[in-house]
Amino acid sequence: MDNKVSNEENKQVNPKRLLRGIVVSDKMDKTVVVQVDRTFKHKLLHKVVRRTKKYKVHDPQQEAATGDVVEFFEGRPVSKTKYMYLSRVVQRDERG
Repeated sequence: MDNKVSNEENKQVNPKRLLRGIVVSDKMDKTVVVQVDRTFKHKLLHKVVRRTKKYKVHDPQQEAATGDVVEFFEGRPVSKTKYMYLSRVVQRDERG
């Protein structure tokens, strides 16, 4: 009785979380702060609730600026609070 799983089935990797948000700060070196809004229906009250969360995103080329819409993904930690990496700038801010 062979209970071993083949190597191809064992190498399935979970996809990294890909998030989209608005840059609220670019004052740090190689780091931007991105705000992500999410909406969901409350279980008990049955109202639509909006929650926001801020992520510190690693931006080595410093291509994102305040007001830009960016996509970023989860990866290995860069520092104590920074574990997200910039994927691309989706939309530039018209003011800048």
